[in-house]
Amino acid sequence: MRVKITLECTDCKQRNYNLMKDKKAHPERMETKKYCKFCKKHTMHKETK
Repeated sequence: MRVKITLECTDCKQRNYNLMKDKKAHPERMETKKYCKFCKKHTMHKETK
């Protein structure tokens, strides 16, 4: 089952990325290091609802 998720920057709290994730293979919340255009640097992004 693939679901839409939103990634939020941990520094500025902006919601930057929308992705699709396979919930059956990865049931835990996603956390990756991505570029934030508001901070203008690479920061940790966490999955939100």
